[in-house]
Amino acid sequence: MHQSLIVVENVHCASVSESVVFLVVSSPSLNTGVSVLKPLAARRRSGVRVQGREMKRLTWFALAFTLIATGFAAKTPYQAVLQHSRIRGRSHGPNVCAMQNIQGSDKKYFTNCKQWYHRKICGKPTVVTYECCPGYEKVTGEKGCPAALPLVNIYKTLGVIGATTTKMYSERANLQEEIEGPGSFTFFAPSNEAWAALPTEILDALVSNVNIELLNALHYHMINKRLTSDDLKHGASFPSMYQDLNVHIQHYSNGVVTVNCARLVKTDQHATNGIVHVVDRVITAITNNVNSLIDTDDDLDTLRTAVAAAGLTSLLENEGSYTIFAPTNEAFEKIPPETLTRILGDPLALKDLLNYHILKSLHCSESIVAGTPMETLQGTVLEVGCDGEEMTINGKAIVTQRDKLGTNGVIHYINELLIPDSAKTLMELAEGSVVTTASKLFKDAGLTDHLIGSEAVTLLAPLNDAFKDKSLAMTPDMKKLLRNHILKERFSSKNLYHGQELETLGGVKLRVFVFRNSLCIENACIAADDKNGRFANMFIINKLLTPPMGTVMDLLKADDRFSTLVGIIQRAGLTELLNKKGTYTFFAPTNAAFSAMPPADLSKLMRNPKELANLLKYHIGEEFLVSGAVTSHTRVTPLTGDKLELGTRNTTVYVNRVPVVEADLMATNGVVHAVDVIVKPLPPKIVSDQAEGSTIRRTSAVWAGSQVMKNGVYALLTNCFSHINAIRVIFHNLHVIVLK
Repeated sequence: MHQSLIVVENVHCASVSESVVFLVVSSPSLNTGVSVLKPLAARRRSGVRVQGREMKRLTWFALAFTLIATGFAAKTPYQAVLQHSRIRGRSHGPNVCAMQNIQGSDKKYFTNCKQWYHRKICGKPTVVTYECCPGYEKVTGEKGCPAALPLVNIYKTLGVIGATTTKMYSERANLQEEIEGPGSFTFFAPSNEAWAALPTEILDALVSNVNIELLNALHYHMINKRLTSDDLKHGASFPSMYQDLNVHIQHYSNGVVTVNCARLVKTDQHATNGIVHVVDRVITAITNNVNSLIDTDDDLDTLRTAVAAAGLTSLLENEGSYTIFAPTNEAFEKIPPETLTRILGDPLALKDLLNYHILKSLHCSESIVAGTPMETLQGTVLEVGCDGEEMTINGKAIVTQRDKLGTNGVIHYINELLIPDSAKTLMELAEGSVVTTASKLFKDAGLTDHLIGSEAVTLLAPLNDAFKDKSLAMTPDMKKLLRNHILKERFSSKNLYHGQELETLGGVKLRVFVFRNSLCIENACIAADDKNGRFANMFIINKLLTPPMGTVMDLLKADDRFSTLVGIIQRAGLTELLNKKGTYTFFAPTNAAFSAMPPADLSKLMRNPKELANLLKYHIGEEFLVSGAVTSHTRVTPLTGDKLELGTRNTTVYVNRVPVVEADLMATNGVVHAVDVIVKPLPPKIVSDQAEGSTIRRTSAVWAGSQVMKNGVYALLTNCFSHINAIRVIFHNLHVIVLK
């Protein structure tokens, strides 16, 4: 067994600053591959000291280890956030938990890492309060919450934990004797605020006939066995003590636990005859599936008709665990009649539309504490989030009624129809995105029929920013150009390959260029994910296409800015090169670039064709490169000389620090980028001997081990308790850092 001592001072973990010494024990006999760290009393040892960057690295590790240990110890997501809250609260004494209270409301949550550092829940700022963890109480004159709550029967426990209204109604409904007597019960006790939130007419109906309705209601909150929070598994159902009707449990990955969509706000309050969990609302018996709920609600008439037409009735009747965002009649009425008629008359589009409103898993509103992408039955995702008290979908507060629970799912009512891309025409895809300028131009060019019909085409739609400083007049040339933005076939960008040719409605063949970080069609690069419509697809591109009109030499001859360059090319004997087939990138000096040269230098250069040729070849790259593919430290190999270094700043491309004044002049055998300065080689970079020496002195083993640790700990802190397997790698490699 190998042991190493690591001293880590001032470890900041869970709001605690302390000095820690870890004994690292790595043994071949341990088959877990995880090193064991044993904290020792902090003390000075001669010859053992960690400073500088190594000190910082180990401090990170100590913080990570504390959180890792917490993650491994937690049995459930709820226990994970509870333990994290304990860590955050421990500086205030034993058994103190940090709670995050949303400002302006009475909602409190145990905290996880993300919420702790962001100090926000549902987009609203939170205030951290420190309270006794479940099962403990304060003692006068002592720090923290050192005393366990008295273990008494359920009836008395209700009073101890502050559920006094439930205690009062238990007495009034003649339930007191039962929950004082022998047994082993689980009581989901509504908080005082939950009773107060009940509509007056419902509460009056319950308490006016206390021996029947109120008793039945309370019995539905009870299970005839003891269930701790660990036993409340996600998706579980348990028979209640009211006619054995089930209560439905959801235990979410963020630590939120619900029963019939009521959040457990105080859990695991033990009693001599059971356990009490305080919930934030009064729950009611669930007997109908979600299809029955839709069938019996007049506000969902249109949805009911659509579900039947799409053949989804059996899905919503069978067993499952769905979340349905149910559009009301009002939501359907907001859609243009022609669009609604088209979708309702198209079985595939209608099915996609409805499946886009159904999540694959059940999500009560109380489970949402931040925006989260959730997969739908249609196959794409919805961003389900919250903004204060409002539940949001794709950032919009369109949920009007929440948590109508059925036996196989939950319904949230929405006042706006969600139309997936797969149910839209090309025109609808364009009008609802960042290419509205292009959409209008396509209409003005008389291309609407191609964009609203069932034609299998691909639209290349430039971003709105691509039209800045450009004339939008609908000239014959503009109409011709726009026709070349529609491909004759339906393509997916995932299937495009380098050198592929795509034919447009205008008969032009456009080339595909695949770069390391970009996928481009001629000069325009794809700027977003594909938009896949009902019959056709749309690629969003970063600029207007400019199809090639001739060779590089043809292009230069047709542009007066390059008249001097054309003469020099001819004098240097490079005309044939720039006319023949190839994939050249030419950083072409304009007349201004040659005018800026000292006359004597230019005259000397013109007298030496070989030197002229070398100069021009240094401006010509061997590989095709458009501006959209240029990133920092991009390099191009010229026909002669050292590599050209490219970069971008504020959308301008630079070659050897020379700005490109106009990029992407497309030719059949390459691309031209205009420059107003002659491009010269960059001065050699000077590497500091001191820096080089310090790098050599660092051993490769220590560097590799510390990098693994640093990267792994960063990932851990980002996700807190996720990806625990990755942490095993960190522990396994910890023995690399041995301080002697």
